[in-house]
Amino acid sequence: MRDVKMPLFWARRGVAARLLAPLGMVTAALTARRLRRPGVAPGMRVVCVGNATVGGAGKTIVALDLLARLPGRKFALTRGYRGRLRGPVLVDLDRHNAADVGDEALLLARAAPTIMSRDRAAGARMALAEGASVLVMDDGLQNPDLVKNLSLLVIDGGFGFGNGHLIPAGPLREPVAMAAARCQAAVLIGPDDTGALFELPDRLPVLRADLVPDCALALERRAVIAFAGIGRPEKFFRSVLALGPRIVARHEFADHHVYSNRDAEALLDEARRLDAMLVTTAKDFVKLPDRLKAQCQVVGVRLDWEDEAALDRLLS
Repeated sequence: MRDVKMPLFWARRGVAARLLAPLGMVTAALTARRLRRPGVAPGMRVVCVGNATVGGAGKTIVALDLLARLPGRKFALTRGYRGRLRGPVLVDLDRHNAADVGDEALLLARAAPTIMSRDRAAGARMALAEGASVLVMDDGLQNPDLVKNLSLLVIDGGFGFGNGHLIPAGPLREPVAMAAARCQAAVLIGPDDTGALFELPDRLPVLRADLVPDCALALERRAVIAFAGIGRPEKFFRSVLALGPRIVARHEFADHHVYSNRDAEALLDEARRLDAMLVTTAKDFVKLPDRLKAQCQVVGVRLDWEDEAALDRLLS
């Protein structure tokens, strides 16, 4: 599957968005029809971490945070984007790789037992058979297969809802109001630079959080080459800069990019030439060729919640 980057015009209103806007009505109609399908109650609590836009909002980071704080026998459920398996399968870090189950499944499996399944209902049945009492869905707000007990609308404060148009005119999977109506709270990550909160209904509580860099190695004043294949790589670059290094080169790859041996050779050559350390995200690291992994440092992120008590009350 070839890499696809988000079109630049999705971030702002312009001629291209206006011309494609009528096609967005088709997207809205198809989503609405799909959501009319009845869902099944899987016999456990289901928490859905979703968004209204395509990629890059921070759903997996929120899902990982919830898995760390929810009580009970917790399982994660993901569709395994770009993985070759259809599932349901219990992710095994010793046996599966990103080509099998997708990069997000590998990250989640480091935090909790994780089921990868294109069929969410089948995945939930497997989790129940494995003894799950709580299921955290990474994505799935637009999937009606399961009845959810709690749905969170994740918003990237730096991008918001883009140009406000639906696919293919913009990044929206469905109208914001439609997505918000099925959620019990919104999660705003970072400052609201685009006014996204004004698009939400007044009744919807908003939980605010910031991304905080997390790295085991001191990077202050070191020369680094930063690279990332996530929805919005600039967020990662800002996290790296917050640790105090000198970024001597940066490389943006498409979201879910699969790193080849050619990519590895180019990055390693540049690191030798510039006498710099290679740094990347945890999501990218799981897909690197082994020789690149050995020469690369992960700069992770975690969430710093403005009001943790409000989040805990919601989860309870």
